Amino acid sequence: MDLRQLAHADFSDKVGQEFCIDQPGVPAIPLRLAEAETANARYVPKGMRSPFSLIFRASDPRVLPQRIYRLQHRTFGALDVFLVPIGKDAGGVIYQATFN
Repeated sequence: MDLRQLAHADFSDKVGQEFCIDQPGVPAIPLRLAEAETANARYVPKGMRSPFSLIFRASDPRVLPQRIYRLQHRTFGALDVFLVPIGKDAGGVIYQATFN
């Protein structure tokens, strides 16, 4: 991944696709991108990125602590993302990444 600023458009076409945690010392847990939503950009200064959030779902029942994880995607490549666990149900664990 290049160093440009990420935007909602980078992820909106990847909903339903798999990302995988790929980092030494961390389980290689696959995450499916469940949602890519824009947030209210009303107060964003002109020329700044509009905020957005990503919701990932992991079928693996282990809950990882909030922190930065290296994610791998087959076409997107590697990406370091701060993930926060926001829920757990019978289907697995839900994580959120927010970009302001």
